[in-house]
Amino acid sequence: MSIALNLLARAPTASVPDINVTGELLRVMLSLGAIVALIFAAGWLTRRLQSRQVGGGRRLRCIETMPISARERVMLIEADGKRLLVGVGAGGIRALHVYEGTVPVEATPAPAPVPPFAELLSRLGRKS
Repeated sequence: MSIALNLLARAPTASVPDINVTGELLRVMLSLGAIVALIFAAGWLTRRLQSRQVGGGRRLRCIETMPISARERVMLIEADGKRLLVGVGAGGIRALHVYEGTVPVEATPAPAPVPPFAELLSRLGRKS
C-alpha cells in the first residue's frame, strides 16, 4: 500500500491550462458580429442587384398581377407600347382587353427614407 501512495505522490500532476475568459468572449462576440454583418451585406447586395433595370430591348413587361383564385390570375402586360389585360389559368392564357392609345409615362415613386438606427430603437422602447 505504501508503494502505491509513494508512486501517487511522485506522479506529476496535470496542470489545467489557464483560459482567458475575457479574450475568448471577445473573440466569440467579434465572430458573431462579423457573421451578422455578412448577412446584412448579402441582403443589401441582393436588394441592389434586384432593383437594377435591365437595359436594352425589353419590349415586354408585366405591369401588375392580381390573383383571382388559387390557379387563376389577371395580368396587365405592356408589349410594344400597348397594354393588354390577360387572364392566366389552368386552361391557358386569354387576352381579355387591349387598351388603345399611348401608354402613360409612370413616374417611379421615390423610395421611402430609411430612419436612423437610433430612431428605430427609440420607437421600440416607447412601444413596450
